[in-house]
Amino acid sequence: MERTERLYAIERLIRHRGHVSFAALQEALEVSRATLWRDIEYLRSRLGAPIEYDRFVNGYRFAAPSGAARSEAHELPGLWFSERELYALLMAWQLLSELDTDGPLSRHLQPLLARIQGLLGDSAGGQDANAGAQALTQRVRIIGAARRPVPARHFELVGESLVKRRRLHIRYLTRGRGEVGEREVSPQRLVHHRNTWYLDAWCHRVDALRRFSLDAIEEANLLETRTREIPLKTVQARMDAGYGIYAGARRHWARLLVQPQAAAWISREQWHPEQQGRWLPDGSYELKLPYADERELVMDLLRQGSDVRVIGPASLRDAVRRRLAAALAAYG
Repeated sequence: MERTERLYAIERLIRHRGHVSFAALQEALEVSRATLWRDIEYLRSRLGAPIEYDRFVNGYRFAAPSGAARSEAHELPGLWFSERELYALLMAWQLLSELDTDGPLSRHLQPLLARIQGLLGDSAGGQDANAGAQALTQRVRIIGAARRPVPARHFELVGESLVKRRRLHIRYLTRGRGEVGEREVSPQRLVHHRNTWYLDAWCHRVDALRRFSLDAIEEANLLETRTREIPLKTVQARMDAGYGIYAGARRHWARLLVQPQAAAWISREQWHPEQQGRWLPDGSYELKLPYADERELVMDLLRQGSDVRVIGPASLRDAVRRRLAAALAAYG
């Protein structure tokens, strides 16, 4: 349990129970005595929480002002968020702020935006909600690189087909081959990966699951035909087993050698949820991870330059070598 979560838990337990013993707090938070002492002192001295020890009940409670009932109005000011909470709030704030304020969806979401403003404002030091949110967004920046915008009409049609469970007819550009083809698909789910939207769908032309980049859809029309339903577990098993956005049922394991000068930070990165790593005696780092299609993995390896070298399999090593040779040839 992180410290912010513990501070809220201490405040909540005292408020709800009226008074709580040290032993009960320690058991609820599952921390050492020293950690609990530090948390209580931090609440008192840094956050102004009116917590006092009452020896008659052998517990901690909120102190009551002279001649008044015990205070119930204390709130924890200016607490920082966890990484996930801050990212989620800032992304929600950014997306909601970009909505057209005259649209029906925006009007329904305004209470949610106001609530997010309030949360961000509290963290920014007690300013009014809107000013606090803007102040925090100026101090924390989220950079989204290589975003490929999707035409609004196409995105809405895909969403409608998912909700209504109806097929789509699409005119789709296969960039690798430079070919444009007509397809009838049964949408199964939307996927967002590296600032780009994808559609997992059953392609009736090839009778198989395929992943389509929404920005490569040139035309889309909603059909009356019901979608072919594929169990989500099947979709996940077939589409999520690979590396990055590329799906595939048959997996391979890449063995990568990270040079000592880059191992300190690459050893802390998550390239794949199932990756395995180990330190080697010379200070280098061996990273193993699964992939089904080598294309995205090769692109990520090219970004690392000489800091990461492919040990195996040979097919992956050769693919990286060919791309590096082609890049070198392009520079003469």
